[in-house]
Amino acid sequence: MNVVEAPPKPIMDAHTLQLLEFDKVRELVAGYAASSLGRELARTVEPSTSIEKIRADIALVSEMCAALDLAHTPPFGGLHDVRLVVRRAAIGTMLSAEQLLEVSETLNCVGATYRYKMRLDAKLTGLIDLLAGIEDLGVVAKTIGGCIDGRGHVLDMASRELAAVRQKLYDLDERVKSEVKRLLRDPELRRILSYPNATVNGDHYVLPVAANHRHKIQGVVHRVSGTGETIFIEPASVANLSAERVNLKAEEDREVKRILRRLSTEVGRVSKAILYSLDVLAKLDFITAKARYSRDFKMAAPTVNDENRLWLRVARHPILENLFREPPSGESAEKRQVVPIDIRLGVGFNLLIITGPNTGGKTVTLKTTGLICLMAQSGMHVPALEGSTVPVFRHILADIGDEQSLEQSLSTFSSHVSRIASILKTADENSLVLLDEMGAGTDPTEGAALGRAILDELDLKRCRAIVTTHLGDLKTYAFNNDRAENGAVEFDVETLRPTYRLHIGQFGMSNALKIARRLKLPNDLLKRAHKYLRKRKGKTGELARLQQLREEAEKAREAALAAELEAGRQRAAYEEKVATLEREAKEEIELREKRASLQVNDVVHVSRFGKTGKVVRVNAVKGTVLVSVGLGQWEVPFDEVFPEAS
Repeated sequence: MNVVEAPPKPIMDAHTLQLLEFDKVRELVAGYAASSLGRELARTVEPSTSIEKIRADIALVSEMCAALDLAHTPPFGGLHDVRLVVRRAAIGTMLSAEQLLEVSETLNCVGATYRYKMRLDAKLTGLIDLLAGIEDLGVVAKTIGGCIDGRGHVLDMASRELAAVRQKLYDLDERVKSEVKRLLRDPELRRILSYPNATVNGDHYVLPVAANHRHKIQGVVHRVSGTGETIFIEPASVANLSAERVNLKAEEDREVKRILRRLSTEVGRVSKAILYSLDVLAKLDFITAKARYSRDFKMAAPTVNDENRLWLRVARHPILENLFREPPSGESAEKRQVVPIDIRLGVGFNLLIITGPNTGGKTVTLKTTGLICLMAQSGMHVPALEGSTVPVFRHILADIGDEQSLEQSLSTFSSHVSRIASILKTADENSLVLLDEMGAGTDPTEGAALGRAILDELDLKRCRAIVTTHLGDLKTYAFNNDRAENGAVEFDVETLRPTYRLHIGQFGMSNALKIARRLKLPNDLLKRAHKYLRKRKGKTGELARLQQLREEAEKAREAALAAELEAGRQRAAYEEKVATLEREAKEEIELREKRASLQVNDVVHVSRFGKTGKVVRVNAVKGTVLVSVGLGQWEVPFDEVFPEAS
């Protein structure tokens, strides 16, 4: 027996998952699950580092989207998490009627899923393979359903013995009622009652006798009124019948327990099949939840590569997009739209240095990139256009934090440096590093020097990295390193508001003086500011010329790379189509051979009825098969018959 090695355990930084708020994405997916089983998988999903697993998981989500488009929704009605209950039954524990009812409802769901598998389009091979091991355990479900009703009550028909003892109980109860009615008709007795009606105390009929007449009636005292003026007595004639009833109830209880044990044994007998089915249904629910999430937010399946090439086209932040769906009262939805961005790494450059104003979208860019990579590696579709490509990162490492007050600057800087030191120890060529406001919290000159050294180290390790900064000295880093590129978030000087658009190949020039001019600061003051700026920078014009050349080169390179990726995507789609056609042709040949070799009593699935039956006669000349389905026999063409796997 060959031992299949499990894929390597993912190594994902827990702090990064927290910073990127991956739990919120998990919770969004869980909200689309139909059962607690699916929700459990959604809330505990971990990004994988196995490219085969990631591709397979994403393909399953794509297939489920296609199934949902055809209104082929999996039947999750009645599905309960009965894993613990079933395991208890497997070791001989007697289940309660309520627990058995949940098992029965779950088995009905399993049976519905078995039939759902039969209805799936043959092209959805991944889903069909996933459901291949599902069995129709309807016999056990019917057995339980024939003994327990929808309220969790054991039915009389569950056994002849139970029906007999309950009939005795019914007859005895009628005798008790008749005896009570007879006593209440006695004029002598009626005179000593506090009121002319019997009451029920537990399972006993009692008469409300005035305390001063207690000695006039024989029976069992069950209680006394709060005032002490009324004593509730079960007459002796009724008490004798009640004693008989206690014996019958004990007999009923024994028979009910015998039935429950029998049913529990039946559940235990098929426990492995039930537990396997629950595992499959949990995965199916999780896949369906991911597909519903994808369709609801117009996501797409990313192309997953092992070349560390990241290209996100028109990418949106998934949590912001969900948040903006329901804008605060008084604010229109049009004003709260997520601005999409295009992100590239490992395609022309490895390091991206983003500059721009506060609240301009730099941090959102980092989180969008990190979250989409985590979603893809968790087998999800991503909020980006079709054709986006995502690598499989071994590590995703982030240092993202809000700016702190001056009083906290030292501790903030120390915290960032400590975090970056930890990141640099772990980072390698298969890592994505996200650093927010690099070099902040200390002297700008020293911060810029430290930032350059960190970029050099990331470059040396050949990481994929995106960093944001306010430091002007870091804007020129990419001019001296072909493996680095600038990016800038846009700012509208006229409206004095950020546009949240990201431009790769640009760096954020200072907007302070433009904003000052827009806000009508005196011209003389602005001239002096420009003079001081020229003295400090000296190279503003040169940087601007370099910036223009970089932009032109970047546009040309982006167009070439886009064409290359599109060609690769079309080639992959063609190869997949050829493989599918070859597989379908092979399956068709195998199916014809199976049909040609059909024998009497072979089990087949008849598509016309959606049911299985047995072969009675094969007419090769007419190309038909006589099949016994249910209570009848039907002659159907060969192409409506699908031999069951033996």
